[in-house]
Amino acid sequence: MNTTDFLSSFGNSPILPEFVLILGLIAIIVIDLLYKGKDTLSIYRISLLSLLTSTALLLYQWEAKPVTVALESIQINTFSNTFRIFLLICSLLAVSLSIDYVRCTKTALAEFSLFILTAGLGGMLLCCANDLVTIYVALECLSLSSYLLSGYAKRDIRSNEATMKFLSMGGVSSSFLLYGFALLYGLSGGEIQLNRIVDGLLLNRMFDSLAIYVSLTFIVAGMAFKLSLVPFHQWTPDVYEGSPTPVVAFFSVTSKVAAPALSTRLFGIIFPYLSDEWHIALGVLATLSMILGNLVAVTQTSMKRMPAYSSISQIGYIVIGILAADPENGYASMITYTFIHILMNLGTFACITLFSLRTGTDNIRDYAGLHMKDPILTLSLVLCLLSLGGMPPSSGFFGKLYLFWHGWKAGSYPLVPIALVTSVVSIYYYLKIIKLMFTGNDGMSDTSTIYIQNSLVSSSTSTSKSSIEIAMIIRALASILSGVSIDPIIGITRNTLFQILDSHFKCDTKFISK
Repeated sequence: MNTTDFLSSFGNSPILPEFVLILGLIAIIVIDLLYKGKDTLSIYRISLLSLLTSTALLLYQWEAKPVTVALESIQINTFSNTFRIFLLICSLLAVSLSIDYVRCTKTALAEFSLFILTAGLGGMLLCCANDLVTIYVALECLSLSSYLLSGYAKRDIRSNEATMKFLSMGGVSSSFLLYGFALLYGLSGGEIQLNRIVDGLLLNRMFDSLAIYVSLTFIVAGMAFKLSLVPFHQWTPDVYEGSPTPVVAFFSVTSKVAAPALSTRLFGIIFPYLSDEWHIALGVLATLSMILGNLVAVTQTSMKRMPAYSSISQIGYIVIGILAADPENGYASMITYTFIHILMNLGTFACITLFSLRTGTDNIRDYAGLHMKDPILTLSLVLCLLSLGGMPPSSGFFGKLYLFWHGWKAGSYPLVPIALVTSVVSIYYYLKIIKLMFTGNDGMSDTSTIYIQNSLVSSSTSTSKSSIEIAMIIRALASILSGVSIDPIIGITRNTLFQILDSHFKCDTKFISK
């Protein structure tokens, strides 16, 4: 192959967006070494440029026909492309939220951008990985970057504590997952590709063996940690509270993208004959997550721990779409709600980031009387909280309605009523924050927000943060306006996912929706 043919094949590579991110990572490292971390603006621009270029390339290469890469270890199709674009959006919005935070806290932007891009790269590969080795390597790429991000604020003892908890518990969950993969490898006769594992299990008649149930149990436990499902959720509140706010914003959405994408493919492809078993297991975990997440969120006093428990309940809602027996509508509702969740959750954390930079606190009581200090921040936070709670006519309301309706039609009769009741509970603690911002602790409108100084925040943090404000306003409006245009979003999602039934899982539809 000559140079021209090589460049042509490289330019048409389905994983070219991932190559662009790798080039961006190399450029960030080189610039950071040359300028010793002083040229933050160039690093910021390179991060945004690499993410935007990857997004444009992914949209340009978007094809309905599945493509396999690297000896079928990676499979590119519409399902994986949907989650890849979501991860790029999450990374792009997280980086755009970080520049003012980095300047105010005087931390290193190169490290932050490096870990964000690496985590996004691992998540993108995870969404299209087609064998156990690639899945585990991509998952560890995402996980290790997340561990390092949680300890990004090295001078904060809470961040150090969060990193240790995250790392230790993440290592245990990875061990569970790896042990389940090892059992699958042995039971299938040495196969690692997902569709060939099913053939190997059928050939060796292992679907009725005790070992396959042990493997399923370990895989469910490992994935439940990545999904933050109860009782594997213990890391979530501490990591959310101890990590820097832009990092928490990134965690809150990437886990809702990468983990459901992997769970859907793992369980749908490998365990078609055990669909009743893993449906019951995930259904029980989702029920516990919706109940415990919302009830504990009511008692929280930190504006970072409260969204942590809220995110635990939110992933319970998303699992309803995974468990839907109709792959077309079930997955379409899950993906639609995931997209909406990205907008409203990142909008909420943009508001929290701006408030914490100006006050140095994340205590909910310090939001009292905020409408007198900053009406724009108050309005943006109100819109995002109403959308998270599912109040009409926000996008969260239509997303939940679409998700719960198809869950009910799919036969999730115990889950949907619990989801409806717990959604009402979530409205209570969101409205409690909104009431506090307008009335204050004593119900008086003249209550002013307490402004204090944090040791990690420079003295210039009381000034306006234009980039965060712009991001906050855009995301707040998107969390409302996307609900108005929910019908086109649903139609596009359903049409692009129609090929899942035939090509994505490479197995008969009746096995998926058994």
